[in-house]
Order: sequence, then C-alpha cells, then structure tokens
Amino acid sequence: MAISTSFLIGAAADEKSASKPARPATGDSIVLGMGCFWGAEKRMAAIPGVLDVESGYANGEVAGTYEAVLTQEKALRAGKASQRNHAEVVKVTFDPAKVGLEKVLAQFWESHNPTQGDRQGNDVGSNYRSAVYIHNDAQQALALKTRDTYQAALTAAGYGKITSDIAPLKKYFSAEEYHQNYLQKNPNGYCGLGGTGVKYPLAGSAATPMPAAAVKAPRLDAKALNFERQLIVFEADDCAYCRKFKADVLDHWKSPVAVVRTLNPEPPAGWTLDKALFATPTMVLFEKGKEVSRYTGYSGETTRFWQWLGFHLLTPAQQKIAFEQGTERPGTGSNLDEKRPGTFVDPISGVALFRSDTKFDSGTGWPSFFNPLPGSITLHEDVSMGMKRVEVRSASSGIHLGHVFDDGPAPTYKRYCINGNVLKFVPDKRK
Repeated sequence: MAISTSFLIGAAADEKSASKPARPATGDSIVLGMGCFWGAEKRMAAIPGVLDVESGYANGEVAGTYEAVLTQEKALRAGKASQRNHAEVVKVTFDPAKVGLEKVLAQFWESHNPTQGDRQGNDVGSNYRSAVYIHNDAQQALALKTRDTYQAALTAAGYGKITSDIAPLKKYFSAEEYHQNYLQKNPNGYCGLGGTGVKYPLAGSAATPMPAAAVKAPRLDAKALNFERQLIVFEADDCAYCRKFKADVLDHWKSPVAVVRTLNPEPPAGWTLDKALFATPTMVLFEKGKEVSRYTGYSGETTRFWQWLGFHLLTPAQQKIAFEQGTERPGTGSNLDEKRPGTFVDPISGVALFRSDTKFDSGTGWPSFFNPLPGSITLHEDVSMGMKRVEVRSASSGIHLGHVFDDGPAPTYKRYCINGNVLKFVPDKRK
C-alpha cells in the first residue's frame, strides 16, 4: 500500500502545483495505473525516451488528494459510499521519436499483474486498480491491441483474464510533492509492484535466438539434478543481465530449491520445456523433469523474482500471508512452540531472519521475537484496517511477515509479532 507519514495537500487539477517546476511541454503522454504509484513511477521512468513521470490520481469522483482517496476507499469497504474512487496513477510523458507508445505499454503490462482486479499484490482497494487512461482514439486502439496481445501471452502462461480499466481520461490530479520521485528520495522505500514474469511479445523479440555459441555448451546431466524440483538458469556468455542476476541472486543463494546454471538452451536429456527459449537469462522451474513455470529476463528487481518463485513453493494459506498481507489465526501457525536452538529463515529465499535465542512467549498466539538478524527485515507503515501499525517484511524476498510493537522485553523492548506459517525453522547442527 502506498503509505504516508502525514496528511498532504492536494495539487491543482491543472496537473501542476505552483511549487513544482514545469513539466516538459513537448512529447506525448498517457496515464497508467499499476497499483502503488511509487513503484510505477520508478518502472516507467527507466524507459529510454521517457521525459517525465508524475504520480497522480485519476478518473474518480472525489477530491484529488491522498487523504480523500484513503478516506473514500475506507468508506467504500464499509458500504458507506458509492462514488467511484480515484486510481493511483502515473502520467508518463515520452518523446515519440525515441520511444513508441507500444514500448511504453509493454513496460506497463510487464511491470504489474493486470489480472487482479481491485488489487495489486498486498495493496487492496479500487484505488489500486490496473488502468490505462487515454486522450485520443489512436491511444485507445493501441491500448486494446496491446491488451489482447498480452492476454494471449498470459493465457499461455496460465494466468486469468486482464481486468485493466481502459477508458478516456476524465479527471486527473497530480499527487502531493511528497509522492513525486519517492523512491529516488527513499531508496529503501516500499515499491509493491510484482509482475507476472510474462514478457510482452514486442515485434521481433519473441524470435530473438539464443546465441549460437550456447548450442555448443555441454547439455546438463539429469542424473546430477533434483528430479522432484530443480531451477535451471539458462544463460549466454555475452549477457550483462545474466551477470547481474548472478551477482544479485545466485551468489547469495540459500533457497531450498536446487539451482544450476547452463549455457546450453536445451533441457537435460529426458526433461521437457514447454517451448523454446528466446532470451537470456531465463529461469525455468522443473518438477519431475517437466517445466512448470519460467521467468524470462531480469532487470534488477529481486523481490519480483522471489515472488514468482514463491508462488510455486508456498501453500495457498502461506501465499495469502506472504503476498496479500494476511494473518493466520492466533494459536494456529507453525513454529509457535519451537524452542530448539536454531534459526528461523525466509521460506522462499532461505535467508536467516531471527535466531531462536531472541524468541519469547508473548501470549499472543503468534511467534514473537525481540530482535531480528541484522539486515534481514524492512519496516513499513501500515494504515490498513483503520489502524496505524509498522509492518515487517523479509528484506530478501519482500514477503509480508507480520508487525512490530513497542511492548517487548529488554533489551530492545520490541515485539516482532510474526506469522509462523511464513517462517521455516532450521535447527542448529549438533557439535
């Protein structure tokens, strides 16, 4: 959820605030809703040829301020309002001579999950709906065309129907200055976007062959792999993003999933791919020698990769906690009574989160700790359910763990109240 530490003053409906510098006067623009606009702004600004990305609110029937949007969503959930709420959006201004609208829309489709309705990951509400708000017939036609193209790719990957709202832009308000360029100002801030891992098939990209040299690399030996579940990273020699994925993820691999790299685009003998590989890196998850899912390409979003993998490792109940900010009923989760010496780790990434010697009986019905391991978690303001709390997430995978409160024991006086079902316990080895 897009979060704020203070109430903010809305900007004018003419899309500019008097205190802001003027936005670029040249170029075309389109307004896109992808969930929390902080992450959306970062994703769209990374496209070469994009001149400016501005966070804002669009196509609602209430005032165009953050406070008004939150208030309206709360009223809608309680059945006390009927006016349509604004969507959190970004206004993307781009130079058509440097980047086409299809490329902009391709990034839009890839950067979030457009099949979730009034939700985007942990962010739930009509203000987080997926949306394309256009200003002419040509944009409308291309938005519909790219939607249908991406729908075909999603359907092939097992996803449901796209729910994105594609309509003329009727109202737009620029968001408060606090929200603009938020992740530049706060590099460790909340992003909240997790795409499907399905690439948009831009013209020519689907036919991009694997490097010829890759075919000469030795094929993996199935006997040396884990037949039950194995992740294979298909790479190429001259692949900058392969090297980045190795540095960001593989060099720190602690996940329970066996992983191996290869320069050969063919699966091990006797194993099957759903379709040929067309780009590197491609991470393919095999179970019993058959492909169950793939993640093509990597541009640095480690939490997006871990979320993709997590959907195949976690049970539906665990997924609800990890990806939808759910909570297990008190006294029902695992690890509540675990007292052996050991470490509680992230169930997807395998990264250590808490040591057992910091665990204590809080009497709440959830595993509680007074201190996490250094760098293992991130904290985020949570104003859901009419309360103001501090959410705890795993720093490695980004999954929701629980909340932290100021009523714990010495020496920290903190109580990290964690859902036991998203913890994996690894006992210490006996000496």
